[in-house]
This record gives sequence, structure tokens and C-alpha cells, in this order.
Amino acid sequence: MTLSEAWKDHKPAMLWSIVLGATIIMEGYDCILTSSFYAYPQFKKVFGDQIVAKDGSISYELATRWQIGLGCASTVGTMIGVFFNGYLAERFGHRMVILVSLTFMAGFLFIVFFAKTIEVLLVGQILCGIPWGIFATMGISYASEILPLQLRGYLTSIINLYWATGQFVAAGALQALVNNDTKWSYKIPYGLQWMWIPPLFIMTLLAPDSPWYLIRKGKIEQAEKSIKRLGSKRIADKSKTTLALMIHTNKLEKEQQLANLESTSGWKGYIQCFQGVNLRRTEIVCIAFAGQVLSGSTFAYSPSYFFSQAGLNSSETYKLNLGTTAIAFSGTVCSWFLLARFGRRTIYVTGFAFLVLFLFLIGVLAKPAESNGTVKWVQCGLTMLWVSTYALTIGPLAFTISAEMSATRIRSQSVCLARNSYNLVNLISYIVEPYLINPGSANLRGKTAFVWFATALPTFIWSYYRLPETRNRTYEELDLLFEKRVPARQFASYDLYSGDTSEIEKFEE
Repeated sequence: MTLSEAWKDHKPAMLWSIVLGATIIMEGYDCILTSSFYAYPQFKKVFGDQIVAKDGSISYELATRWQIGLGCASTVGTMIGVFFNGYLAERFGHRMVILVSLTFMAGFLFIVFFAKTIEVLLVGQILCGIPWGIFATMGISYASEILPLQLRGYLTSIINLYWATGQFVAAGALQALVNNDTKWSYKIPYGLQWMWIPPLFIMTLLAPDSPWYLIRKGKIEQAEKSIKRLGSKRIADKSKTTLALMIHTNKLEKEQQLANLESTSGWKGYIQCFQGVNLRRTEIVCIAFAGQVLSGSTFAYSPSYFFSQAGLNSSETYKLNLGTTAIAFSGTVCSWFLLARFGRRTIYVTGFAFLVLFLFLIGVLAKPAESNGTVKWVQCGLTMLWVSTYALTIGPLAFTISAEMSATRIRSQSVCLARNSYNLVNLISYIVEPYLINPGSANLRGKTAFVWFATALPTFIWSYYRLPETRNRTYEELDLLFEKRVPARQFASYDLYSGDTSEIEKFEE
């Protein structure tokens, strides 16, 4: 099947994967929202501490401990949501879990919107993080299960586009309200999160369940109906053949697990991720996903410091932040053209190499930037280049890799482990980054790039030696390649069909 044929025959599947994946827009929206309020006068007045200067003037500031606490709150909630999602998705299915999560999300937003103390706001952020964690992984696993091989990379990488969309909308709201000196300057952006819920709830209610999930639950007739809903009439006419192949693949993986006395039921699926050949697959998805943070995203995606150091006022800084999110949005769209021509491994490894280079250059320029304003602008430019490269490569590819690399029977658990690896590293970065760059702490300024260079370089080396190529490989082929322990750099060229009896046929026997 060609790409154009896949596009034509699987439009319903594309639509439903887009709909369920769009829930992550809310997490992308919030990830830059609360931290951006730290400079808002009304936000500081309500949630900050009063400071009386020697001349008697009064100002308000949010204590560093609360800045860190609020920055980590939603991540803590997200980690909880991600962990439980691995069980919930397998137990109740993608649709039901998303519908319940959207309902809870609508309720938790009231806590954030009406919060009058910093403690209540913190609790609200943690609670909101739980459904965000579910949304963060549900779209990936759902898209990877309902889409054909030819569309898999595009519609899983689109998750990064949702992130960028949420950030872009948040940046626009912040820019529009930056000069508003009332409490609505921060309440309106919080309240806007309710607008996503009704359309997402209705569309999710209408979406079909994943046929893979239904097969795993033994609901064969419902699985066939789902296959028919996810494709054109031509696909519907071949639904029994497609169903038979899916049942066969599921049976093979189940037999492998039974042979090794393994089980994926309930929470045991998490244990399965660390046994046998799945341990290698788990290593790949976890490090590839955590690589988004290890590449320096916490540093480069918070460019306000460099912009302000270059002499920009707060309004201009927010405008450039808006431009940065626009770059991330367009970069993800452009990444689809790269996916059409190059493999996942090639894009990821090459992109990481450039990110490492940009971090090194930003760090090297830190010293001359102290005395030369022009050099500060060069640092700003390198930061924008970093964001562009990230949006083209690491950002979208991490989602694709985590979806494709895991075995189908433990995909939900594997994707959840990958996402929580990201969340854990991200949580640490939220704690460390303010101390590295804050003038009252380490005050490393541009030299902070060297810290992230030290994490990005070994991750790049790991990706070169350990990250396999999954492009144009079916899930059955990937199962065999991992079973045979084929080296990562040979995945693309390894021939499974040579000889009188191909290795695929032997594997099926």
C-alpha cells in the first residue's frame, strides 16, 4: 500500500486518531501558563509575599519555593495519571478512560480558577495533572493501534503538534493580557481551558474503540465492526482478512509470553516490560522520550532570560515567546516531510547532533556576551535555531518511537513508562534549572547551556548505538528483529524474507 492509498483508505482512522490525540493540547497549554504568571502583578499580589522597601513602597513577589512547587505540581499529577493509565487503558479501553478523565478535568479546573491561596492553587495543579497524564499517553497508543504502517509515523508525531498548538494558544492569551492589571489577567487564561472539553467529549463519545484492544479482550465481532468504521469501503470489504492478521499477531505475542511464563494482565504488564527482549524495547522508548528533556528543552524553551538580557521589555519578550511557539508549531508540520524521506533513527540522531552543537555554542558565547550586546542577540538566534531543530526532529520523533517500539500487547504500559521517564527527568529539570540560571543562585546565565550539553552529548551517543530503525517495518517484523537481537544499526537493512523459507514464516510456525 502506498502513502496516497493509505491516506485515501484510512481517512476515518486518521480523523479519530486526531480527535483523541487532541486532548494533549490542554497539557501543552498549561505547561507554559502558570510559570508565565510569575511576572503578572495581580498574580503576585494574590499568591505572592508582600515586600516593603526601605522607602515604604510595597511590592509582591512569589517565593522561589512556590515557583518551584507550582512548576512541579502538574508534573507530579501527570506522573500519577500516566502510571494509572497503563492499567486503566488496558482494563477499560481508550474511549472510556478519556471520557471519564475529561469529566474530572472539568471539575478540577474549578479549583484552579477560584483559588485564592497558593496552597489551593498547588493542589489544583496537581489534580489537573492527573487527567493530563492520561491524555499524554492515550493519544499515542490509540493512534499507533488504529493506523496502518504508512501513516503511523505522521499521526503519532502529530502529538507534538498538539503540544505546540497548546503552547501557541497560551502564548497568545498571555500576550493579549500582559498589560491587564486586574485579576482577570490570570483567571481568563485558566478559564479558557474549559473550552476544549465539550467538543473533545462529544467527539470521543462517537469514536470507535481500538480493534487491537477489543481483540485482546476477546470481543472479536466488535473488533471487526471497529475495523470497518476505521477505513473506507474497500477496507471494510477486507475486514475479515485484516481481523485475521491482527488475531494472528496477538496470538504470536501471547504464545511468546506463555512460553516464558509471562503475563500482561493488570499491573503485570508493567513487569512484562522489563522481562526478556522487552527490556531492550523499554530501554529504547524510555531514553528516547527522556531525550526530549536531556537535549536541553527546559533551558531552550524558556528563552525569556536571553531576550531580556538583550534589552527587550516584557511586552517584546512575550512577543518573541509567541514567535518561539509558532516556530515549534511549523517545525512539527515540516517534520512530516522529513518522515516521508528519511528513517526515524536518521532524523532523531541527526537532530540530536545539531542540538548538542547549538548548546555548546550558546555556552561558549556566554563570556563575550557579558560585555557585548550583539553577542547576546547571537545567543537568542541560536536558541531559536535550537527550537526549530527540536521541533523538526526530537520533539515529534520521540512520540513516534515510543508508539512503534513496544510490543502490541503491552503498548499502553510501555508508552506510560516512556512518558513517566520523561516526566521524572522533567521534574528534576524544573527544580534544577531555576537555581542554575537565577541571578540569586548559581547565576550561570548562558553557561547553563554547558550543563545541558553534558546531558545531551551522552544521549546523542546512546541514540547512535542503541536506537533502531522502525520505518517500513510491521509490528510482526519488529517482534522478530527484537527476538533475534539484531543490532540497532542493522534494523533497516536486515532481510527477513531471504531463502526458501523466510524467517517470518519460521517465526509464525
